[in-house]
Amino acid sequence: MDEFWPLFGLRLAFRDVVLRPMTETDLPRLAAVLPGDVGHDPRLALFESQSYAENERRLFCQGYWKALGTWSPESWVLHFAVEHGGDLVGVQTLEGDNFPVLRTVDSASWLVPGVRGRGVGVAMRTAVLQFAFGELGAAAAITSAVTTNAASAGVSRRVGYAENGVSTIVDTGGDVAELLHFRLTAERWSGAGVDVTGFPPCRAWFGMAS
Repeated sequence: MDEFWPLFGLRLAFRDVVLRPMTETDLPRLAAVLPGDVGHDPRLALFESQSYAENERRLFCQGYWKALGTWSPESWVLHFAVEHGGDLVGVQTLEGDNFPVLRTVDSASWLVPGVRGRGVGVAMRTAVLQFAFGELGAAAAITSAVTTNAASAGVSRRVGYAENGVSTIVDTGGDVAELLHFRLTAERWSGAGVDVTGFPPCRAWFGMAS
């Protein structure tokens, strides 16, 4: 498939973490370990016929298929499977909306509870930021987390993001939740020794000249 979808050959390696674009065979394995605290876009409908956990797994799979089916060089969502010690332990997403003009990436991620607090979250975020600011030439990176998610906010601060305001959303249960926003510019990014392979065939997929 790399010939027709070269993104599958992309690899980001940093410390003991390897990121590679998710494939169809990863879906059942990752869906099976999807943590209960991942959450989803509150604008997406839940099926009454499914439990909350079943809805979360369905939306996770649909998000993967949607990203593949709607990819364009102008607006894209790239889901990386995260490997640590040879095991699949989570997902790191990098997104560029109107990227050739805005040169801004957004990110989201999740990890299985067993590897949290061991630096894996920092390593995977560092890997995609270096890829964004290096290979993609991004000007800025943004991210957000609910104000109760101290772990996610802590990772953002540790890799250099600055707080960038608070907004409110309505979550799936109809409750109002606060989102804490962060922003990091290329000028403030100190760089990292991330080993990126398989990128040259992907350049045009991000609107870049070959």
